[in-house]
Parts: sequence; C-alpha cells; structure tokens
Amino acid sequence: MHSKEAPAPLLTPAQVSDWTQLEEQTLANMRWRGTGPAYIKLGTGRSAPVRYRRCDVERWLTAQTIAA
Repeated sequence: MHSKEAPAPLLTPAQVSDWTQLEEQTLANMRWRGTGPAYIKLGTGRSAPVRYRRCDVERWLTAQTIAA
C-alpha cells in the first residue's frame, strides 16, 4: 500500500509577492524575461493562471544569494 502525501500547495503570484517583497508586476516581467523563479501556467493563453511551487521559489532565492 502506498502512502499518498498531499502535494504542497501552489503559491499565487500575490503570495510570492508578499513573501519576496517583489511587486506582482515585477514577477510578471521576470516570467516574460525568463529571469525569475520557475512557474506553472495552468492553461494556455495570456490570461491563464500562474502558480509557483514553494521549492522553486526557495531555489531561486538561494541562487540570488551573493556572498560578501
């Protein structure tokens, strides 16, 4: 019997904005440029909802760390 763990909830751009202190529009610009965290597009077309996995945002934040 396999244990079924609930998948981690996906984060909305608003939630990522609150967490990272980046404006939602900045996140949208980063998606367009391909410079931000990995994201999931739920559907096709420009108006399809976008979501982020917490682990992808954490990985992206870690990659932004600059050692002094």
